[in-house]
Amino acid sequence: MLTQLVQAVYVIAAVLFVLSLAGLSKQETARRGNILGMSGMALALLATIALALQESERAVWVTLLLIALALIIGLIVGMLRARTIEMTQMPELIAMLHSFVGLAAVLVGFNSYLTEPVAAVHLVEVFLGVLIGAVTFTGSIVAYLKLSGRTKSTPLMLPGRNWLNLAAIVVSLGLLAWFLVVPTLLPLILMTVVALLLGWHLVASIGGGDMPVVVSMLNSYSGWAAAAAGFMLGNNLLIITGALVGSSGAILSYIMCKAMNRSFISVILGGFGAEGGTVAASDKDYGDYHEIKADEAADMLKNARSVVITPGYGMAVAKAQYPVADLTQSLRKMGIQVRFGVHPVAGRLPGHMNVLLAEAKVPYDIVLEMDEINEDFEDTDVVLVIGANDTVNPAAIDDPTSPIAGMPVLEVWKAGQVIVFKRSMATGYAGVQNPLFFKDNTAMLFGDAKEQVENIIKAL
Repeated sequence: MLTQLVQAVYVIAAVLFVLSLAGLSKQETARRGNILGMSGMALALLATIALALQESERAVWVTLLLIALALIIGLIVGMLRARTIEMTQMPELIAMLHSFVGLAAVLVGFNSYLTEPVAAVHLVEVFLGVLIGAVTFTGSIVAYLKLSGRTKSTPLMLPGRNWLNLAAIVVSLGLLAWFLVVPTLLPLILMTVVALLLGWHLVASIGGGDMPVVVSMLNSYSGWAAAAAGFMLGNNLLIITGALVGSSGAILSYIMCKAMNRSFISVILGGFGAEGGTVAASDKDYGDYHEIKADEAADMLKNARSVVITPGYGMAVAKAQYPVADLTQSLRKMGIQVRFGVHPVAGRLPGHMNVLLAEAKVPYDIVLEMDEINEDFEDTDVVLVIGANDTVNPAAIDDPTSPIAGMPVLEVWKAGQVIVFKRSMATGYAGVQNPLFFKDNTAMLFGDAKEQVENIIKAL
């Protein structure tokens, strides 16, 4: 009776997860989507705990104590990290959480092998689960280290790196055949070591310019790792949940690659870009840049009819979204049209800028995607580029030799006047120089973005 009830609860939870994803597809329904997802997870946890207590061979209180201990540890760690994390650190937090999913899949795989009856189908489930989990684990750790600045964002360029990846896959297939013929622990351990190295090398070989794709790719990996764990545990809900996360992550990765005009395979096999925050060496002389002050920028805005703001990761670092929202409100009260142009890969995480703007109470209806705003730049009087760099780089269109050649960008240089907020003339995360900074209709406003926007508001 309890087993049937648990399965019914699993079906309800699965439906809630699907509705959660549907809700997350729009900003207006995102909060509802989060609530539905949390509700589904709460039901899933309660049902799983009830089933575990029924099937446990230990005393009920011992099983309950172990479950409570795991939940308390997870709750404390999760709450502490979530409450202390900054919005700029969200990408690295997500990468760290993906590593937990990968490690869980590896541990479940070894436990399942040691405790379950040996059968060919089960052995394949264990092998693939451990393989995907190990790749996700080390890949996510490397992504976390890169995103948090603990290691360089430059791609690791080992000789014959693609052949190394291929060799790791071939070796893993050979170990799978060995594992099926002689189901001992040794081939499983050897494969785990190979998979850990493969996950490390895959992400280490990807440059800073591709990191938004890496985050969504690891999201997909963690989903498939969870689905594999579901097969090993015989848990249908875990299989469904993992498949939802894995497929949605894969779709998001495809969308991100399309937005960058890059193939998914090329990103996985090695990225581009120098270390972020450096001045890239170049023989080309772009000329001189023009610098202005906050009061001059305020004068330009006063005389404008239409203003577009294009945010980037620098806005998140400076926590400038709140004064930017205040500036937007002030300009709209003056009868000036203000809109936002958000590039699909702005920031370090898909949707990063949208979340920041929503957090600052910027109206959803004036936040437009790149495809919706690009044609309007010619009729725009002033564009404020706040913390963006690679996503507004005309070299992507004009310079076929540029590492970001072909990448769709926000064509801000077509506006009457462009004001770029930057701390210095350093390059963006992809390490590519930006000719926009040297154009005649571009003015550089140096300093902390938050302080400079506040100065403009005062001048207005």
